[in-house]
Amino acid sequence: MRCLVVADLHYSLPQLDWLVSAASQFDLVIFAGDALDIGSMVDFRAQIVVVKKYLALLAATSRVILCSGNHDLDERNAEGEKISRWISEVRELGIACDGDSLNIGGTLFTVCPWWDGPLVKQRLVDQLRDAAADRPQRWIWAHHAPPADSPTSWGGKRFFGDVELVQWVMQYQPSMVISGHVHQSPFVTGGSWFDRLGQTWVFNTGLQPGRPPTYIVLDLGADKAFWLAAGEAQWIDLNAPLKRPAAPIEAPPDWLTFLDRIADPSLARPRGAAG
Repeated sequence: MRCLVVADLHYSLPQLDWLVSAASQFDLVIFAGDALDIGSMVDFRAQIVVVKKYLALLAATSRVILCSGNHDLDERNAEGEKISRWISEVRELGIACDGDSLNIGGTLFTVCPWWDGPLVKQRLVDQLRDAAADRPQRWIWAHHAPPADSPTSWGGKRFFGDVELVQWVMQYQPSMVISGHVHQSPFVTGGSWFDRLGQTWVFNTGLQPGRPPTYIVLDLGADKAFWLAAGEAQWIDLNAPLKRPAAPIEAPPDWLTFLDRIADPSLARPRGAAG
């Protein structure tokens, strides 16, 4: 199984266009939050309409998982906590979203919501507990914020990660956690697109403008993870211990070069740290 991982596209239509064009090459697309951009001049409601159309196109060509990020929150529940109501509506497109767990080919994927208060947090705690009861050997979480005190949450001056996530990871030791949120982590000294907590691999795609977006490919059959950014292409062996730096991709497979990233000569400047 090959999974295409993106996050923090922030209503970038060129990046969404690329994602739709690339999705058919993969068994699963994991979108780890922040499809929308609260700082955009485009009305939030209009963003939702457009992004849902892109998600429908994605769902027509590949399996899709989407978790909410902090930019995706569009309402408050009865208790006053911010939630992403619109993301729950993409389930009708066949997309797994906040609160879902699904088994694909013997791998369990759990889709975690962005939580803004104790009630949604407790629902996430219950979700992880219930999913753990029947977990297979490979269990992957989509959780927008990376763990605290990890290179994947380092913004250059401080960490922006989730303290509670560290506790949940150490409790359950999933195989992987797919995150985003901290845009600069892969590009600054002391940061990284990958980390390991115990037996759990943690990933953060990072953010760069332009087409294509920064992305990760998980080749679960070969136990490899590839990270592609403007001017950079790296990979790690998921069966090996944590080792830095990652190896450069020197002999990319055809299905990876098809995505037209490795030849990109320019290294774009990432935007602000966490979003």
